[in-house]
Amino acid sequence: MWVWWADGSHELSKRARERIQAATKERALCVSAISCWEVGMLVRRGRLELSVPAADWIARCEGLPFFSVVPIDTRIALSATELPPHHEDPADRVIVATARGLGATLVTKDERLRAYDVPTVW
Repeated sequence: MWVWWADGSHELSKRARERIQAATKERALCVSAISCWEVGMLVRRGRLELSVPAADWIARCEGLPFFSVVPIDTRIALSATELPPHHEDPADRVIVATARGLGATLVTKDERLRAYDVPTVW
């Protein structure tokens, strides 16, 4: 969703776009550090094409006053291991654990992630 939002993609639903816009006004748009890894891997594997190298693209996002990258700390890492088995992808589990730890709304199209006890929007 982060890439879709940053690139102004029409893939995002109206509700998702509105929630992200609200977060920018609150200066509270966050992504998990694991999402940076995911972007880098997608670029490396040729599944995502950015106009600049992934590191530069991420640095530009980090320079936005309303945007922050949430590091994966011990609490998030352990919380990800304790989630029900709705989704086995470790990166997605870290994303859910991050949202839960922050009390944040998770913007996702993935039904398996929406099955967790975390506020979601799509």
